[in-house]
Amino acid sequence: MKKLLKYMKGYGKECALGPLFKLLEASFELLIPLVVAGIVDTGIAAGDKGHIMKMSLIMVLLGVIGLISAVIAQYFAAKAAVGFAARVRHAVMAHILKLNYTQLDKAGTATFITRMTSDVNQVQNGVNLALRLLLRSPFVVFGAMVMAFTIDAEAALVFAGIICLLCVVVFGIMLITMPAYKSVQQKLDGVTGATRENLTGIRVLRAFRMEKQETAQFEEKTEALAKGQQQAGAISNLMNPLTFVLINLAIILLMQVGAIKVYTGVLTQGMVIALYNYMSQILVELIKMANLIISMTKAAACAGRIQSVLEIPAAEDNGNAAELGGKVEFRNVSITYADAAAPALTGVRFTALPGQTVGIIGGTGSGKTTLVNLIPGLYAASEGTVLLDDRDVNTLGAKAVCQRIGIVPQNNLLFAGTVRDNLRWGKEDATDEEMLEALRLAQAHFVTDKKEGLDTMVEQGGRNFSGGQKQRLAIARALVRRPAILILDDSASALDYATDANLRGAIRSLDPMPTTFIVSQRAASIRHADMILVLEDGAVIGQGTSEELLKTCPVYREIYRTQFPQEVTDNG
Repeated sequence: MKKLLKYMKGYGKECALGPLFKLLEASFELLIPLVVAGIVDTGIAAGDKGHIMKMSLIMVLLGVIGLISAVIAQYFAAKAAVGFAARVRHAVMAHILKLNYTQLDKAGTATFITRMTSDVNQVQNGVNLALRLLLRSPFVVFGAMVMAFTIDAEAALVFAGIICLLCVVVFGIMLITMPAYKSVQQKLDGVTGATRENLTGIRVLRAFRMEKQETAQFEEKTEALAKGQQQAGAISNLMNPLTFVLINLAIILLMQVGAIKVYTGVLTQGMVIALYNYMSQILVELIKMANLIISMTKAAACAGRIQSVLEIPAAEDNGNAAELGGKVEFRNVSITYADAAAPALTGVRFTALPGQTVGIIGGTGSGKTTLVNLIPGLYAASEGTVLLDDRDVNTLGAKAVCQRIGIVPQNNLLFAGTVRDNLRWGKEDATDEEMLEALRLAQAHFVTDKKEGLDTMVEQGGRNFSGGQKQRLAIARALVRRPAILILDDSASALDYATDANLRGAIRSLDPMPTTFIVSQRAASIRHADMILVLEDGAVIGQGTSEELLKTCPVYREIYRTQFPQEVTDNG
């Protein structure tokens, strides 16, 4: 929690005024029992109605001033807590965006979602409560004890004893519940991950009739979360009963001591009532403190989890790739994913010159996507070197490299907004002419033919477009920046052959033509490439033109034969 306090900078006034007004409210609250004692001892005992009216008005005035102070304190506390939470969210999001793919894969999407939502909310609530009650509750507890000593020192010893016992109970329960709540938040990660997975893949889930199995797994995770919450809650729930029992025992003892002193004339009835009111104030404040400690315990556990994300080392991004020309070279490159049993790629070697088209083909899981992800440095090679224009990609900086590379991933994610908004992800300052040209090159005529044009609305995830339309919009987004290197990772799988051919022709018409990497399962999409890489089990087993591979690579020849059987037969 301490490491996150730097995000409170700028809220010093709120952090000071919030507790200050709460202490002011508490001060007026501590005066109320004395006013009541005056009403009983002077007004009621003597039958002085004027005094009763006067003291009643004073009590109402104290209550109104206390209410105003409480509202002001709440305003400043809420302002500081909300601002702090907003800064933490921004910091976490900014840090996540700096992480490489390996770090993102290792932590998991569900973890980041929980940190950004549930964990930050818990910390915000903890800060709000701390500013309002962290000083107020102890102030009232010890203030009530001091006021009790001003009335009668012997009776006030009951207050001192009960406060010590209550501190033991409160802090003992806090030490036990802190790790329990941390475990609950970890289980919440699992539930969040399962929820996200099921909602994202609901169509696939239904297509395979896996509702019962997924429901059973989800129930298992939610039951584990519920069990953890019940265990932590069972311990926390001891707080209120124990404090009530101790306070009521103290009240019984106080009444016994007070009755004796009233009988002997040491105390008046009003003084005993005042002592009882102070004991009641202590009860209320200790219950508030107990709830505060529970909330602070949760907030501390969540703050530690947020800090663990911020402590993931982010990759430095100081390189410059403004003059990137398009040459790509792999020198004996191998990569093994974190916690993987076997390498995803081994010993990859090739050189692609500027303006060339490189086709990449192979079976599912052969390493095609892994290979193209190494080009912009989205993953770091375990062995060997990836070079762009004879410079190690790791020295160029991911941001600078991506500004010169256009990537169309397998999963074409579009964002809610307009077509114009989505295309500007590729180039922030793109003009309408540049965006329309990118749409033309991507064969996205379905946009330019509409009356709305670039202002055509895009729903979240592109739900209002077909698979082929989403692919063409994603390609246009990559082309609008006129990249030196263009990576199409199976991005034409939903296009018909004619549209695919027109797309490749449009890319070849670019001047200068980018170095293009086409990952595809279609031989037709890559057979005219300057170089084709055939992958199997993470290794390049064939490299050359389509004609060369038909003679030398059985795997490529088999893929080609299944798609163009007549050509293979005619050529023998």
